[in-house]
Amino acid sequence: MRLNASEVRRTALRCGVLAVAMLAVSCGGGTAANSFVATRILAFGDETSVIVDSRGDGNGNKYSVNGTVSATDPTLACRSNPLWIQGLASIYSGLVFPQCNPGPTLVTNPPSRIRAAFGAQAADVSAQIDAQIAESGVQAGDLATVLVGANDVLNQYAQYPTASEVELTANVSAAGAETGRQVNRLADLGAKVIISTIPDVGFSPYALAEKAAHIDTDRQQLIIRLTKAFNDSLRATIVNDGRRIGLVLMDEIVEGVAKFPGLNGFTNATTGVCDLTQSALVPPSILDCTSFTLISGGSASAFLWADDRHLSSGGQNALGILAVSRARNNPF
Repeated sequence: MRLNASEVRRTALRCGVLAVAMLAVSCGGGTAANSFVATRILAFGDETSVIVDSRGDGNGNKYSVNGTVSATDPTLACRSNPLWIQGLASIYSGLVFPQCNPGPTLVTNPPSRIRAAFGAQAADVSAQIDAQIAESGVQAGDLATVLVGANDVLNQYAQYPTASEVELTANVSAAGAETGRQVNRLADLGAKVIISTIPDVGFSPYALAEKAAHIDTDRQQLIIRLTKAFNDSLRATIVNDGRRIGLVLMDEIVEGVAKFPGLNGFTNATTGVCDLTQSALVPPSILDCTSFTLISGGSASAFLWADDRHLSSGGQNALGILAVSRARNNPF
């Protein structure tokens, strides 16, 4: 079911709740429609699905608000504040990613893989799939996730006004179609696939700053249109029959939260919650952001964005809930 932002709110209110999960199914709720049990999760795309284990200890960092041991202990705990792909993996027994597999309860030789990479664009997904095929193939029992395209949109936008909106739209539409082809390729290889539309970065703090900084055109609306062009092309290309591919509409969640403050508990959709002046990295990055390095009054769960373009842990959780609902309710 596809709902626009107004319908999203009306549907949620009619159901008597504003829970994110309700946006993925009708008011009648969902029931388990399949007996598919994933034996591996294979994550493709950009940094929204990346855990960086730079220390080699199975306790990696994320491009979001990282979890800690407790509210008083700042020690990193990668199982806390899970990424959307971790939330999806958690519904299947024993599935974890090597980059977040710390002791003392580690899983021996976890088979799931993160092929996603920081800065990845649609054109990079083919090589990510090739790398997976070269290592251990793609097969029945695999649940693949794909989320890529925000970098395509923002990189194309950065060429404006040297390149016209017509040119930029054609380029992001081509990138959306390429992503759709790779999703179909994964399904043809035997995997079940959860594909998310890209979060609408036209509602990101970055887009708001661009709108304020330029008077030539409404830059925010331009980014919104480019995001829509990517997502529309992606959706038109995937073979969305529900049997092999499950679609998640994260763009509509972001739009809904931006237009209706308080939706799903998000009180801020305009400001990045991480205080990058506290980052120890060069250049500063949310890769080391935790609840101990947030802006004054910030909340990892109530702010939608971690920085000017990446989802907070609350945003990741919202995406994860949608992905879990789709995996459970699609007739895989």
